[in-house]
Amino acid sequence: MIVLCLVKKIRDEMPMLGTRKLLSKLSPHLEEHGIKMGKDQLFTLLRFHGLLIRKGKRMVKTTDSHHWLKKYPNLIKGLSLLASEQLWVSDITYIELWMDLAI
Repeated sequence: MIVLCLVKKIRDEMPMLGTRKLLSKLSPHLEEHGIKMGKDQLFTLLRFHGLLIRKGKRMVKTTDSHHWLKKYPNLIKGLSLLASEQLWVSDITYIELWMDLAI
């Protein structure tokens, strides 16, 4: 219970603090109370009580179809192709980047 109270106190200040960094913050307090706890034991304790931090999904949005620029209609919709190389498609996207180049 002492460890869980200490974890709650630290997580109130820093809610998304991971377990490894949490252990380094807890170590002085654990030594004061004479508690020996390693990384694996802390992971097990936090997992049992549902206190582990979940990783966020890393998703990169590569296509934005809801932009304010002009969108051209689909000219090949309903077109029936009977042989190869009857239709060629190309997409050229220009993205302007502002970069401060210090040479």
